[in-house]
Amino acid sequence: MATTGRNASAQSATADREIVISRAISAPRELVFEAFTEVRHLSQWWGPEGFTTTTRAFAFRVGGAWDFVMHGPDGTDYQEWISWTEIAPPERIALLHGESHDDPNTFESVLTFAPDGAATRIEMRTVFPTKELRDEAVEKYHAIEGGRQTLSNLAAYVTEIVRKGAED
Repeated sequence: MATTGRNASAQSATADREIVISRAISAPRELVFEAFTEVRHLSQWWGPEGFTTTTRAFAFRVGGAWDFVMHGPDGTDYQEWISWTEIAPPERIALLHGESHDDPNTFESVLTFAPDGAATRIEMRTVFPTKELRDEAVEKYHAIEGGRQTLSNLAAYVTEIVRKGAED
């Protein structure tokens, strides 16, 4: 079925400001969703390869925030802040992401979790305020590859939980 009407124009209006990354993960949807909702999980897999995360505050609820620092493999610290704008377990999470709650360059992300046979298909759709900010994220911060690595880390983390559960 083709996209028509307002959705089609909205999609084309943001296409040059978007990054969309998708991956199938061999784990139940509820577990993949849970890995995004609890700091004990997030701290195990969040970020591209070689990064670690230190959480300063975490409240997973609409209007709540995750205030954290990502530590790069080269020793660079990246101040990060996420606030959740929509939570629909286990299907969807919408959030704002920036360096702080008042960052003028905050971008929006929507994560969807869909059954894909015995696996889960996760899609991360990020829309930046401008094409220039999207291009900077891609060129300077390698956002596409970083997003792929982050979902790869998530996949490895939850598949290990499933594997360990099967051994019990």
